[in-house]
Amino acid sequence: MTIREAREGLSHPEQLFAGDDEVIVTKRGEPVARILPIKPGKPKFRSLAAFRASQVPLDPPLSQSIAEDREDRC
Repeated sequence: MTIREAREGLSHPEQLFAGDDEVIVTKRGEPVARILPIKPGKPKFRSLAAFRASQVPLDPPLSQSIAEDREDRC
């Protein structure tokens, strides 16, 4: 596809890049860009529930340490 074709088609990119193939954009017959389809993959971030489950509980609990600190200040 030429740069001109890409510019004209950018008003409807879902039609222009709907296929599963890569698109090579050329300028005066020379390739200037390659547009690749997105490959589905696993998410980069775990869920919040999974993160919380992986955390080691504090002993003694942090709330107890805070309460003791507050008592010491009084």
